[in-house]
Amino acid sequence: MQPYSYRDSGIEWLGKIPTHWKVDRLRDQAVINDEALGTNTPVDYEIRYLDISNVNSQGIVDHDEIRPLAFADAPSRARRKVKKFDTVISSVRTNLQAVAHIDFDMENLVASTGFFVCRPKFLALVQPKYLYFFLLTEYSKEYFFSRSIGISYPAIDDYDFGSIHMPVPPIEEQRAIAGFLDEACGKIDAAIQVKREQVAMLDVMAKAILNKAVLEGLNPTVPKQTINNIWFKTLPAHWQLRRLKDVSTMQTGVTLGKDYDGETDERPYLRVANVQDGHLALDDVKTIKLPPNLIRRYELQDGDVLMNEGGDLDKLGRGHVWHNEIPGCLHQNHVFALRCFPHKLLPDYLTLLTSSTHGRAYFEIMGKKTTNLASINSTKVNLFPVPLPPVTEQAEIVQWVQHERGKLKQAQDAVNEQIAVLEAYKKSLVHECVTGKKQVWLKVSSA
Repeated sequence: MQPYSYRDSGIEWLGKIPTHWKVDRLRDQAVINDEALGTNTPVDYEIRYLDISNVNSQGIVDHDEIRPLAFADAPSRARRKVKKFDTVISSVRTNLQAVAHIDFDMENLVASTGFFVCRPKFLALVQPKYLYFFLLTEYSKEYFFSRSIGISYPAIDDYDFGSIHMPVPPIEEQRAIAGFLDEACGKIDAAIQVKREQVAMLDVMAKAILNKAVLEGLNPTVPKQTINNIWFKTLPAHWQLRRLKDVSTMQTGVTLGKDYDGETDERPYLRVANVQDGHLALDDVKTIKLPPNLIRRYELQDGDVLMNEGGDLDKLGRGHVWHNEIPGCLHQNHVFALRCFPHKLLPDYLTLLTSSTHGRAYFEIMGKKTTNLASINSTKVNLFPVPLPPVTEQAEIVQWVQHERGKLKQAQDAVNEQIAVLEAYKKSLVHECVTGKKQVWLKVSSA
């Protein structure tokens, strides 16, 4: 067969397409949210609920996490029916990576309202897997992103969703494109998964390095002592076990919403949102006006270890050392500032300890848990058991852990770069095939 000839599609993003291809609106080639359970559905009618969280960034659906629910217990308006060979795609800007082709049968499968459910109007005109690959293109995601409206829950509506232009090759070419991409993307996804497992393994190694160092020390030959404590069975014989309040002081933060008479100064202050897991997010720091005597009371000092009072359970109590990133900064009452006694406890050692299995176990057990969040009070933070080597040994441990984890981080970065290259190649391949830039049909028909 002869190579494709091309014509201008009339669509800026699409550019030139094979002369014999068509361009049409999505709504003219596919039905969108076509079927739904009625409002008169019995309350005890069992459905299988497909949530946004059930679809990962590679479009893989976690079948085991699709929950059976009574209709009355399903999230509000979760009535959109999903069938085999449908494509589901998130309508919410923050989850646009959630695109999946439903290649399995599941009775009474119903999608979250955060999904659009798409299927071809006529199988003789549009192949289901080709439709999926079109919705997977970066252009589709950018289109949906640019037309999402709303602040807390930005999303695209049905009309705008269906208004996107899609290239429509003859059905035989669609099948060839879908088959080619299925095989190629499957291989790419498999390679990406292997590399993600490598990253996860390096992370496990980093945690093992941390735990061994802060809970056992660097010298495995030192004598051990038996500890009569629920948190530890043994420790190196020359270590002590102290409560956090014995080796530091806690500074609580300013409570918002109060009015003050007289002279006030304006200062920046840290909120829970600024103290993240392993780093500070300082791009949005609020300010507060306080009298000068209170400013001194709530001002952070270099070396303070910041801990959040509340947040996600797995991040509760994790420390981060403050190094005067913002001079004169204060902190809110939901952020604790631990000031270590320099002759007893190093701030960097404390932050390592809070990230260890001991630290995570303590704060997760002691935290007060609600449906989505957890919190811990100052008393329980102050009672945190600290296995305490001499300060010189703490410094050696910190230096060694940082060095070893630094090497692992370099390896992780290298693997993540390989993942990024594979993901970029996959995006490019899908785009080139769906837009006709890569002439898949010629290869298949000449094989």
